[in-house]
Amino acid sequence: MAVADWLVVVGLGALWHGFQIIWVGGLPRQLRRAEVATAEPGTPEAFGLFWLDQYGYIGVALAVVGGLAVIAGLTQT
Repeated sequence: MAVADWLVVVGLGALWHGFQIIWVGGLPRQLRRAEVATAEPGTPEAFGLFWLDQYGYIGVALAVVGGLAVIAGLTQT
């Protein structure tokens, strides 16, 4: 397999995994347009919201990097 083929395969895997994370955890609160949940700083609820946001950012990053890898793999000659 050529490098371009591996970029497509790994990119599709990252894209799939990123979309699954976004589907389950949702987008980070900072990227949502609707009303978002808030909590008092220092509380367990704020800690939970922080980690859900981090989970969402991981999903967004995986989806973006995966999409770029697929595009790079498909455009290489």
